[in-house]
Amino acid sequence: MSVGKRIFLKRDLPSQDLINEFKKIPAANIADVMERNCAMSPRIKLVSSPKKMVMAGPALTVKVRAGDNLALHAALNIAQEGDVIVVSNEGDNTRALMGEIMMAYLCYYKKIAGIILDGPIRDIAEIKTWDFPVFATGTTPGGPYKEGPGEVNVPIACGEVSVNPGDIIVADADGIIVIPKRDGDNILIEAKKVQANDAAKAQAAKTGSANRNWVAKLLDEKKFEFIDEVYK
Repeated sequence: MSVGKRIFLKRDLPSQDLINEFKKIPAANIADVMERNCAMSPRIKLVSSPKKMVMAGPALTVKVRAGDNLALHAALNIAQEGDVIVVSNEGDNTRALMGEIMMAYLCYYKKIAGIILDGPIRDIAEIKTWDFPVFATGTTPGGPYKEGPGEVNVPIACGEVSVNPGDIIVADADGIIVIPKRDGDNILIEAKKVQANDAAKAQAAKTGSANRNWVAKLLDEKKFEFIDEVYK
């Protein structure tokens, strides 16, 4: 087995019922449950126009050589409906890893849930209008090489977060959360509680009835000083 040129065909996958439940919860609520320590770098942004507010699905991971999409093409061949393809790219921003043709194959034929690339794309004038979640670092007309090496369905780092094959990816306009598949059930329970609590907090904020006494208490604990003077 040649490390660097491996394509694993199988993954341990979370249940579809679990995935469907996460589609109802904003990424920010999940991040709060996970100690705000699971979000990908904001350099990876939503660049299309999906109608559904939240994307969720199991990760199909791809590790490419910087600016080379041969392994990504291999992932296109084995992707299943509902997958989220997650692509590491060694921090490269000089070459687009894919464009309209590859995206169309994934969106219309493969029917994956979405794609996340730690790198740029091209054909943005077309793709930005699609009802298909595409997350990328930006755009460039410069195209990729197809030489390899690369790997599929191995552990990767994308947006400074570890992603394993089959992990649950949740993403919305705020960004992308990675949920380790073994923790999905527990995180869902807690995220639902946070979501309900946030709805109540938002309503209290609108009416001015929110209890903000905690601010003064915390400032005092942190030894902030209030000075009733003009700074000179």
